[in-house]
Amino acid sequence: MDVQELIKEQVESNPVVLYMKGTPENPQCGFSANVVQTLKACGVTGLFTVDVLDDPEIRQGIKDYSNWPTVPQLYIHGKFVGGSDIVSEMYKNGELKKLLHS
Repeated sequence: MDVQELIKEQVESNPVVLYMKGTPENPQCGFSANVVQTLKACGVTGLFTVDVLDDPEIRQGIKDYSNWPTVPQLYIHGKFVGGSDIVSEMYKNGELKKLLHS
């Protein structure tokens, strides 16, 4: 399975997927930590995460998959949501919780 197929399978098989630097318990950048905290505040359990620092192919592959240049990247119900700033804005205006619970 190539990287794009793997990413597609991960995104489509899990309701909430976060490609991040580090892990939820030990994020390696403030943006990744912010998204993890925001998702916890929304009551997300069973978050599927991928540490892009573990695999350079995934790190580049996710940027190609979404056509988005930065990490973290959040996917909900198979759809790309965005990075840290977008997730924060959606949380503030209530859109994120609606999307997560739809």
